[in-house]
Amino acid sequence: MRKRIFTLAAGVAALSLGLTACGSDSGTTTAQGGGGDASAKPGKIGVILPDSKSSARWETADRKYLSEAFQAAGVEFDIQNAQGDKNQFQTIADQMITNGATVLMIVNLDSGTGKAVLDKAKSQGVATIDYDRLTLGGSAEYYVSFDNTKVGQLQGEGLVKCLTDMKADKPIIARLNGSPTDNNATLFKEGYDGVLKPKFDSGEYVEGPDQWVPDWDNAQAATIFEQMLTQQPKIGGVLAANDGLGNAVITILKKQNLNGKVPVTGQDATVQGLQNILAGDQCMTVYKAIKKEADAAARLAIALAKGEKPAVNQTVRDPEGNRDVPAVLEEPQAIFFDNVKDVVADGFVSKEELCTEEFAAKCKEAGIE
Repeated sequence: MRKRIFTLAAGVAALSLGLTACGSDSGTTTAQGGGGDASAKPGKIGVILPDSKSSARWETADRKYLSEAFQAAGVEFDIQNAQGDKNQFQTIADQMITNGATVLMIVNLDSGTGKAVLDKAKSQGVATIDYDRLTLGGSAEYYVSFDNTKVGQLQGEGLVKCLTDMKADKPIIARLNGSPTDNNATLFKEGYDGVLKPKFDSGEYVEGPDQWVPDWDNAQAATIFEQMLTQQPKIGGVLAANDGLGNAVITILKKQNLNGKVPVTGQDATVQGLQNILAGDQCMTVYKAIKKEADAAARLAIALAKGEKPAVNQTVRDPEGNRDVPAVLEEPQAIFFDNVKDVVADGFVSKEELCTEEFAAKCKEAGIE
């Protein structure tokens, strides 16, 4: 079991650099910012996203917001996706460094691969940022993410709320954790286990099957949960670590006509997850304002590309690297049926994509205008 990464300083980090209003994405993976004094031209920023499979957010949100921020600041950048391939991840990093990146921002596939990439970048004078996932034992100069233990805590509290509302009696709780190689998944689990363990210890809840899902793979999650349900048909609640895993669970529950009867959690506030909440099949999700995360990371990257060293007022502990990493940690928000509208109001998803004909009546009921 990996040790918890402790937050050593609380509060919202304030970066000294501001960004101008965001522009539109060009739709390309590379872009050259215009304007500015050529003699003071900032360096090039490389960003490596992990995949498209574990969550829709990487391509629909993170790429978009990072691109807009870099374009608005007039910096040259290259955003690529490793598509879950560790060899490709390293190849992309090598190409970015060879092509003149002076800043490298990564979302690691695992800490081993991430460390190798970060250490090579550092050895060649490239500034580095861990984005969303901390690379244990790595050498990133900054870490930008959410309070991930808090994310898990909100999931655990959300499941408790839904079970309480249903007046569930000694429900059997199944846990479908994220990838064992993703440190965030470890922190999520730490958060929700902290909420659920007292319930298990007191006998209020019954501890059911508890499994990790390799690579956050939704197809594997469905198979794993189907096996869980076969072995324990009376599962009364499911802590699923994100919306993709939650939807895999719901797919299996539907086969048994149990959807809506067994509360299921999620995370990421995806369109699919929010629609599952509107339909009554998913209990809750956790909204992470990815634009805030992306903008904070972009401010850091832009400052580093200009040769600056911005100050932040938080750190997290990397127990494997035995060091404190300067960090920006944003706050997550629990989302239930009654406040799905908050995600729409924030612009993270649009009414048009969420409130399709099938969900129009439920959107109106939820106050989505």
